[in-house]
Amino acid sequence: MSMAAPYTYLFVPGNRPERFAKAAASEAERVILDLEDAVAPADKAAARQAIHTWMHAASTNLPPQRLMVRINDARSDFFADDLALLRTLPACGVMLAKAERAADLQTVRNAMHLDTELLALVETAAGIAACPSIASHASVTRLALGALDLMVDLNIPADSPTLTLAASQLVLASRAAGIAAPVAGVTPSVLAEHTLADMQDALRLGFGAKMCIHPAQLTGVRRALAPLPAEVDWAQEVITAWDAAHAGNGPTGALQVQGKMVDKPVYLRAQRILNLQQFSQAAA
Repeated sequence: MSMAAPYTYLFVPGNRPERFAKAAASEAERVILDLEDAVAPADKAAARQAIHTWMHAASTNLPPQRLMVRINDARSDFFADDLALLRTLPACGVMLAKAERAADLQTVRNAMHLDTELLALVETAAGIAACPSIASHASVTRLALGALDLMVDLNIPADSPTLTLAASQLVLASRAAGIAAPVAGVTPSVLAEHTLADMQDALRLGFGAKMCIHPAQLTGVRRALAPLPAEVDWAQEVITAWDAAHAGNGPTGALQVQGKMVDKPVYLRAQRILNLQQFSQAAA
């Protein structure tokens, strides 16, 4: 969306070029061509070539902000070759796997086009500990949580309170740095209802988007984000009252709607609800 940070990020394996166009034709706001976990080491070179070929062909028909590439982490044997690929691609976003140091993200930014997204995928204990410095670094536009890898790193189950605590660190660091709310990790099941439930949990923690691994999951994300009719009615009433009160030389302070005080934070919340409604309707 042009009005707000993206809500949906869809992965497609970099060594499956026959799936690239299908992913791009989906309702996902961002399509991530993956060079990391989805691609075996022996296939990474071919995946880079496939991404290079397809992106140069597709760049004339797709806006550059739609496409992203997930590259391997800075300590891997594949990092240098991934950076070399970025320097040859049309403008696109990048996600760095297993982000742990702001300096590594700056290295990636130096290989990218200007004014493109750089997401730090946090999926290790070291990355969680570094969240404040990563989120506040000028090269980073958003954080994302690699929950499955983090569970392996910490040797914890999905219902561990430690995982919730770790996820909260991304939310707090993002808000403190003034960047968009973080992106929630993937749901292993491709069923929309499972993705919906996971996205609802992520929203309660303060996340603002979700990574998906199948187009069918996008429906679950959209349904989770859709505000209730009563919330939309309230938001519209708040916006109308606020705009009327602040028109011309009107008051600039708080006002009342339905007997409750409305100040600037409440007004901004009402705007976010209407943005979510527009997203849900546009993708339906």
